Amino acid sequence: MRIGLYPGTFDPITLGHIDIIKRASTLVDRLVVGVAINRDKGPLFSLEERVAMVEAECAKMTVPGGPEFVVHPFENLLIDCAHDVGASMIIRGLRAVADFEYEFQMVGMNRALDSSVETVFLMADARRQAIASKLVKEICRLGGDVSKFVPDEVNTALMERLHGKA
Repeated sequence: MRIGLYPGTFDPITLGHIDIIKRASTLVDRLVVGVAINRDKGPLFSLEERVAMVEAECAKMTVPGGPEFVVHPFENLLIDCAHDVGASMIIRGLRAVADFEYEFQMVGMNRALDSSVETVFLMADARRQAIASKLVKEICRLGGDVSKFVPDEVNTALMERLHGKA
């Protein structure tokens, strides 16, 4: 069984993340979406809320005979999370050259820790390259419309969290 791990904080999950999840799922039998706890980032949504959002979106992609989706919260090293879930590959989405520079360093460190776990990069769809959770939260916080960047349920959750309304 080919198992891939797509890690992130998903605070919140965006249409860019969903695009990578859909495309990554064609490469594996089981895709584990690792939701990082990462207290240093000070997430807007709790771990439980982020896991629920990711689970809801993955449920929409589940089809009989298709790849299995598993949502797995983690707080340890990424390579240790890969071991925990049995992943032979880590999947990362790239939006721009700046992403590559950071990811290149991460691959080097992960390969030094365990060279048997490969990293696969998927380029963001051109229509989704500008989407970043941080920017989505900022736009929404300042009253902008983020409905074209996130699923409807996530847009509602953002409006409730940041403005007290749906």
